[in-house]
Amino acid sequence: MSGGRIYLDHNATTPVRPEVVRVMTAALCQCWGNPSSTHAEGAAARRALDCAREQVAALTGALPGQVIFTAGATEANNAVLHGVRALCGGGRPHFAATTIEHPSVLEPLRAFESGGARITWLGVDCDGRVNLAEAAAACAAEPALLSVILANNETGVVQDLPAIAGLAQARGVPLHVDATQAAGKIALDAARCADWLTGSAHKLGGPKGAGFLVARSALALPPLLRGGPQEKRRRGGTENLPGIIGLGAACELARADSARGARTAALRDRLWEGMAKSIPRVRRNGSAQHALPNTLSVEFEQVAGEVLLEALDGEGVAASSGAACASGSIEPSHVLLAMGRTPQQARASLRFSLGPANTGEEIARVLELLPPLVARVREAAP
Repeated sequence: MSGGRIYLDHNATTPVRPEVVRVMTAALCQCWGNPSSTHAEGAAARRALDCAREQVAALTGALPGQVIFTAGATEANNAVLHGVRALCGGGRPHFAATTIEHPSVLEPLRAFESGGARITWLGVDCDGRVNLAEAAAACAAEPALLSVILANNETGVVQDLPAIAGLAQARGVPLHVDATQAAGKIALDAARCADWLTGSAHKLGGPKGAGFLVARSALALPPLLRGGPQEKRRRGGTENLPGIIGLGAACELARADSARGARTAALRDRLWEGMAKSIPRVRRNGSAQHALPNTLSVEFEQVAGEVLLEALDGEGVAASSGAACASGSIEPSHVLLAMGRTPQQARASLRFSLGPANTGEEIARVLELLPPLVARVREAAP
């Protein structure tokens, strides 16, 4: 919380943890060498780079040599999708993905579709979970790639990855898992299920501009960026060493704090229970059983979500009307629509995403503010 404000939008981005700031500051001052150089300064930078690689690998259940550093999850997702598309050559390649993917997966696939590719879109049920029968049918058609978001950024719903991975492996279908929201929030062993796994530093207390791609597949994807020998020629360009060091430190901190999820889940549950008790006509979006410990998506019936969001912001509470990448858009959430919500219901929904610094006092304050604000917005509605 800064200046008395209550920040409940951690799925959009997180405050950089103080420990991460310290190691990044030290890197800027003391570890400014180029990791590709052979002198002492370059060797020191290379050691720091290797340490960060080990920290990311430890969090994701991968081997250090499988970790490729990127500028973020959007770049990592595009590297996988465009890489597989390039391997397919001409013709009409076939891809499969869920209807609730992040835009950094949806938009490249839609561009492929416009260019002649065939895309199988997997639906979800009313709780936001992938329809396994559809996933099995898609895998039976042996697409070039199956993309699945592990934990949805809007609802926090977590997919049955072992089941989906089993379907893909049985048919030899390469699996790409977007673990951006899951990393640092739940135990992440997804790298053992996925051929490619992606994530971003700023979602788990690290800096913006640093991310990772875990590549376990035997398929050698062509690099998205060419221009040097960095990352074993899989991602050209001098590495963003301070950002990568910050990413590694954030991964290490997340892995060490095993009790963090339970603390955050307790606050999230208190927030939902308080809403359900004090505000009439509210509904939780997505599975309560299969969800990230920090995320709560709620529909406030007959409420203009953007108006309620502005009212909360005026009272010092930061939340979200959906994915940050869609902020400012009047279009209803594609995730909620895929779950069977109407456009009106989707527009009446807000997302509250908590972080490790949130307190019980802050949740109590939000529960004090919300009922009169909801009532006021409903009264003002036409």
